[in-house]
Amino acid sequence: MDEQFILRVPPNVAERIERLLNETDPSSSEDKSLDLSFNEDGRSGTFMIGNEHFPASLLDLPCVVESYKTYDDNSLIKAADIGQMIMVRESGDAAPDVIEYRHGLTPPMRDARKRRFRREPDLNPELVSRVEKDLLKIMAGGTAENLDAEAAEQEVEENARGSNKKPAPKPAPKHDVPENLTNAGEPDRSDSEESDDSV
Repeated sequence: MDEQFILRVPPNVAERIERLLNETDPSSSEDKSLDLSFNEDGRSGTFMIGNEHFPASLLDLPCVVESYKTYDDNSLIKAADIGQMIMVRESGDAAPDVIEYRHGLTPPMRDARKRRFRREPDLNPELVSRVEKDLLKIMAGGTAENLDAEAAEQEVEENARGSNKKPAPKPAPKHDVPENLTNAGEPDRSDSEESDDSV
C-alpha cells in the first residue's frame, strides 16, 4: 500500500530537487542526497538536501485529496487518499502554530475551513448532558425530570386553542349557470370566430 503526502518546498529548493531528479548521472551533482527526519513530536522536523538543512512541519490538509496513477496514459487508478502535507520553510521563517493548514491545494480552496465548511454549533455542555439523561430516562420508560415549564405551558395553550377553534366556514354554494352562456349571456366564441370578425 502506498503512503503519500504533499511536499511543499520553497522555489529555490524546488529547482534543486528538479535538477536532481532530471540528471542522468546523480553522482555528479552537489545535491546528492535528500533526507527528511522528524522530532519526537512527529509534527516538526528537518529536510536536508545536500549539506543544507531546512525546517519542516507536518500539517493536516482541510480536506482529503485523491491521487491517481496510470500505466498506459489512458486509464487512471486511484493510488491513495492524501490528508497531510510536509511544508518546508526557509531557515528564517516562523513555524506554523496550528496543526491544520488553513488553505487547500488549489485556488478555489483558499481559506477552505472558514469558507467551505459549516461552523460547529456553540452548545452548552451542561444542556447536552441534561438532555441526554432525559432521553435515556424516556427510552427506559420513565419521564423527563427537567421539563421546561414554558414548553409545558405552550403545549397546554396550543391544545386549548385547538379545541376552541371555530370550524372553517363552508364555501357558499354556486348557482347553476349554463355552460354555454358566459360574459353576461353571450354565447362562447371559438378562436376561429374571433379571427373571422377581424377581417
